[in-house]
Amino acid sequence: MSLNSNDKQAVSFSSGAFDVIAMAASAGGLNALIHVLQQLPADFPAAILIVQHLDPRHRSLMADILSRRTPLRVKQAADGDCLQPGTVLVAPPNRHLLVNSDGTASLSQSQLVHFLRPSADLLFESVAASYRQRAIAVVLTGTGTDGSTGILAIKKTGGTVIVEDEKTAEFSGMPSSAFKQNVLFCASAG
Repeated sequence: MSLNSNDKQAVSFSSGAFDVIAMAASAGGLNALIHVLQQLPADFPAAILIVQHLDPRHRSLMADILSRRTPLRVKQAADGDCLQPGTVLVAPPNRHLLVNSDGTASLSQSQLVHFLRPSADLLFESVAASYRQRAIAVVLTGTGTDGSTGILAIKKTGGTVIVEDEKTAEFSGMPSSAFKQNVLFCASAG
């Protein structure tokens, strides 16, 4: 991936309609993420970024758990990781996961957003700025409102928003908050 210097939008991967899928989950998220990721092929044409709200005091095993349930390559995100098709980057606990316009990931310990770090809103906003209409935001099960502001940035730049159906979500707070924005497509993750 290279950078288009005229508008700072990351250049598309060679195949697929979308380059990046940014997913957010909180309570109940592990099961929903497994359900979605296990259905995707190893040669999936987009990069996947995940924000899962976790206890910041403990090491996360999320990438290890997900890697055993999907043919995709899964790893905990690190500063400077390049976004690649078929690769899942998981935000580490207590770090915001952001996308740079050069197609790399960065981590931040900037202030909490809605009392959270990592924040779905910040991830979605950074993905929207770099990938615009070639971005998808996915809001899955969870409590609270994280993601409901960031999906507006995705939609405003021509991207697609998908939200888990409140009826199938283990915890409906995040999907319910996202539905109130009226910018999305509803799907079942369970």
